[in-house]
Amino acid sequence: MWSFSDIANELHIWLNKTFNPTLTLVIEMVIAGIAVISLFAVLGLVLVLMERKVSAWMQIRLGPNRVGPKGMLQSLADTLKLLVKEGLTPNGADKLLFNLAPFIAMIVAMLLMAPIAFAKDFQLWDLNIGVLYVSAVSSIMVISILMAGWASNNKYSLMGAMRSGAQIVSYELSAGLSILTIVVLTGSLRVSDIIQSQADGWWIFKGHIPALIAFVIFIIAVTAETNRAPFDLAEAESELTAGFHTEYSGMKFALFFLAEYVNVFIVCAIGATLFLGGWMPFHIGNWTGFNKVMDYIPSSIWFFGKTFFLIFIIMWFRWTFPRLRIDQLLNLEWKYLLPISMINLLLVTAMAILKWHF
Repeated sequence: MWSFSDIANELHIWLNKTFNPTLTLVIEMVIAGIAVISLFAVLGLVLVLMERKVSAWMQIRLGPNRVGPKGMLQSLADTLKLLVKEGLTPNGADKLLFNLAPFIAMIVAMLLMAPIAFAKDFQLWDLNIGVLYVSAVSSIMVISILMAGWASNNKYSLMGAMRSGAQIVSYELSAGLSILTIVVLTGSLRVSDIIQSQADGWWIFKGHIPALIAFVIFIIAVTAETNRAPFDLAEAESELTAGFHTEYSGMKFALFFLAEYVNVFIVCAIGATLFLGGWMPFHIGNWTGFNKVMDYIPSSIWFFGKTFFLIFIIMWFRWTFPRLRIDQLLNLEWKYLLPISMINLLLVTAMAILKWHF
């Protein structure tokens, strides 16, 4: 199977020979940080273009087609526009919190990259509570949103932030319970263990109907957590202009905009890891020949292919369903998704104890 471990090991050996252990560790952390920031930049460009092209395809139109070949450089042109655009701070705003909020959003997104396994042996931090770490750190995102809404000194921003807070806190419950179903089946919170447990088949297939139910609830819940349509009540244009980032412009707006798309990538990466095997190729039990053929496809291709498939599904949601009202959104969570998730978790627990899964 293809792996990035050889490149990483060679770099580590060379750094150890050249520098002392402390400096080696610092250099490796700097390299990892630069890699994550570069990935953020690339994801922002790719996902914005993908969103526009997917929406155009679903609405039978072309989408961006002026800048670059077939509009491929439109995202780059938008980035340059935001870079040179003046960033304004309202007179009545709390300047410290107003300017700090977008950076907190980006910091949280960067922290969430740590336990994700992008390929075989290619992971920043394989801590033993990786899934719990993701659930805990992702909940900090709501702080930046509430901070932005309150510090803007704008009633629309505050209302959007309060909606977002209620929405994120509510849907975190269903998302967490969906994640727990895979933790129960795997018996571990470590991301690498969860991926290895799917070497003979992905959990969405091995876990029978309860795993499929958990997957559907997870996709709905993370769509709401990332404030994506049809759950974009935090920035409903017809009601709240732009919601919590109404007063933001220039690069501060760009940071919120980028954080949204990076968060979509992260939740889809987590979903791909938990339910679709992460970087693990598609294996079927003891089908040795078939499994060997699947192993020839690089693990990074498997990971990014699954992740972008889930991103496409979330984009499909946006251009298919109308926006819900806030009461409908909360009813969906508290009256339907949460009870179903709790019952489903009980079923999965019984299934894991009785070894009814494949």
